Order: sequence, then structure tokens, then C-alpha cells
Amino acid sequence: MNTPISIGLGLMIVALLCLDMFFFNWGGTIFLLRKLSGLIEWMAFWR
Repeated sequence: MNTPISIGLGLMIVALLCLDMFFFNWGGTIFLLRKLSGLIEWMAFWR
């Protein structure tokens, strides 16, 4: 991955987080973090 692509992806992630904060009151981010937490616990079980 080169620098322009990584900067673009970083800006896209920040923009999506800002949109989630302003329009959905962190609903999408909290949902994804809860699902990620469940996935991490499931992966730890199989380790």
C-alpha cells in the first residue's frame, strides 16, 4: 500500500466516523465495536 492510498483510506474512515457521530449518534460505530468484541471472544475460544 502506498502513501496516497493509505491517506485516502484514513480520510475515508475519519469521514465515516464523523458522519456516524453527527447523524446517527454513534449507533453504527457502537454496533460494529460490539460485534468486533464478540468476534474477538469467539476467536480466543478457538485458540
